[in-house]
Amino acid sequence: MAKINFGGTIEEVITREEFPLQKAREVLKNETIVVLGYGVQGPAQSLNMRDNGFQVIVGQSPKFKREWDKAVKDGWVPGQTLFDIEEAAKKGTIIQYLVSDAGQKAMWPVVKGCLDPGDALYFSHGFSVVYKEQTGVIPPKEVDVILVAPKGSGASVRANYLAGSGINASYAVFQDATGRARERTLAVGIAIGSGYLFPTTFEQEVYSDLTGERGVLLGALAGIMEAQYQVLREHGHSPSEAFNETVEELTQSLIRLVAENGMDWMYSNCSTTAQRGALDWLPRFKAATLPVFRKLYKSVLSGKETAIVLKANSAPDYQEKLSAELKAMRESEMWQAGAAVRSLRPENWKR
Repeated sequence: MAKINFGGTIEEVITREEFPLQKAREVLKNETIVVLGYGVQGPAQSLNMRDNGFQVIVGQSPKFKREWDKAVKDGWVPGQTLFDIEEAAKKGTIIQYLVSDAGQKAMWPVVKGCLDPGDALYFSHGFSVVYKEQTGVIPPKEVDVILVAPKGSGASVRANYLAGSGINASYAVFQDATGRARERTLAVGIAIGSGYLFPTTFEQEVYSDLTGERGVLLGALAGIMEAQYQVLREHGHSPSEAFNETVEELTQSLIRLVAENGMDWMYSNCSTTAQRGALDWLPRFKAATLPVFRKLYKSVLSGKETAIVLKANSAPDYQEKLSAELKAMRESEMWQAGAAVRSLRPENWKR
């Protein structure tokens, strides 16, 4: 383990130097890894493992034609490396349960019946196990229960792998039935192309993940953008100007500097006017949003957010309602302006 100083706190992380790909292959040489679900994380993790030389098959219900057809297009062969979920689950020794959280609840009786003693049940989210009172997902005592949670979308997991970098991921062992659970976890974490692996628990992973998705990563980011855009438009700024100042400059310039060198470096490389204004207003935004984040975390901890997700995502008309919500976002003035701005980026110019 490498010991890294994270802002004064020493944490132990696993890097590819300490757990190289060859070691992962040795650990998993007798394992058949089954990826259940070809939606968000399933394609990236399965393709990365296949490219890295691991024995992988995919389980996906054919009734979800879009996902099934995507799997076929990606080179998974029906009857050889692509099967219905139940048939695939029976063939594996490590079962990656990567269907949606609501899907995990619905499919659990089937998947549970396919688990043999000594198998490993793998998650990329602690949701189902932590909120077992709501999901009913209680793994048998005789299987390992493990987690590797990439800190990025499936698309990023695949893109970063192809670029040679990798997405950082957390890992955890909930249940060690074989004495090999941690070793299997790290091996699969390296197999899917993680940049490095840092320890967590199922509980801490799901609490941080649900908070992050509703907060800075998605909900808060989109909400703050909409608020600033609206204020600029109310004061007569054009859609192009409002979008560029709100979104384009952030995503195409500033956030890249933060990613590469940190927030302080980005501040030091802005104009003195921007520096002063940002430093003055930062504590005001923190003070305004801190109560919201505390309320959000409390809602996550209580299981309220879980109940909302399971109820909404299990509704028969969920996809229709989701499509309508996303359509409203896509057709809002701000994101229509965004589409126009993106079309004007140099890489999209006609040559």
